[in-house]
Amino acid sequence: MIPPTASRRRLLALATALLCNAVLPARAEPAAWPSKPIKLVVGYAAGGATDVVARLVAVRLGEQLGQPVLVDNRTGANSNVGAEAVARAPADGYTLYVYTIANTINASLYARLGYDPVKDFEPVGLIAKIPNILVVNPKLPIRSVADYLRFAKEQPDGITFASSGSGSSIHLSGEMFKMKAGLKMLHVPYRGSAPAITDLLGGQVQSMFDNMPSALPHVQGGRLRAIAITSAQRSPLLPDVPTVAESGYPGFDVQSWFGLAAPAGTPHPVIERLNAALDKVMAAPEVRQRLRDLGATPEAGTPEQMRALAAAEIKRWREVVKASGAKAE
Repeated sequence: MIPPTASRRRLLALATALLCNAVLPARAEPAAWPSKPIKLVVGYAAGGATDVVARLVAVRLGEQLGQPVLVDNRTGANSNVGAEAVARAPADGYTLYVYTIANTINASLYARLGYDPVKDFEPVGLIAKIPNILVVNPKLPIRSVADYLRFAKEQPDGITFASSGSGSSIHLSGEMFKMKAGLKMLHVPYRGSAPAITDLLGGQVQSMFDNMPSALPHVQGGRLRAIAITSAQRSPLLPDVPTVAESGYPGFDVQSWFGLAAPAGTPHPVIERLNAALDKVMAAPEVRQRLRDLGATPEAGTPEQMRALAAAEIKRWREVVKASGAKAE
């Protein structure tokens, strides 16, 4: 038999607990992520390769996450404007960034950045890689890398190569080739690929290491001649065009690449969910085919693999920038 005093104590404890539950508010559970639309910042204008890839991924990523992923183009300073905006955004998973090869080049191209390309971002995963193509005006007597070398050496001032701007991957692809070939090459920078291609078609410049999506229609139409591709393997879209590596420069492998990143400090569970959703997007046959149509190679992987790639690229391009003397415009 329970003593009367013990019964009274139990009743008093029960009454106190009920009173506390009635007076104190219930503890709020953390909101499920995502509970609102997500912004995906692109550092370039609409219509370019980065924007096209971003919009392709954004639609499917939104389907996987159950919330719209809205592309926000923040242009300027070779994507630095967009990168800085994301670096300063709240680390809550609602602002993402299309991190590209340009961010690894900018690490050494600019004397001062408003963000740290390594410390200010949390990698999510890679999306795709796009090779560059060494193209020439078809009126020139150049049909191979050997012809390119011969022609350049025969000219008092060497050979000209256009780019979409000083410090772009298109520019530094040419600078890397120049270093490895020991060739005299004059860089002619433009404000974007379009005006550079226009002058290449018109004969004002002689060659260019252009992104495949930009150069491919002109190559297929016979308006430009493809000499070599900068990736380690040939492209299925241009199977007869050899790689630079095959053409006498083993190990030459330069590709523009795109990945997904979030501000540093974004919770690990959010990064994990984003990576899982991105993997599903990249596994979709229609996404992979669309990327291949653009001349891109679909990529996937872990945040750690993307982090390692970015670190290696920063080191590689630092050496090229230093040797070439390239400076931000």
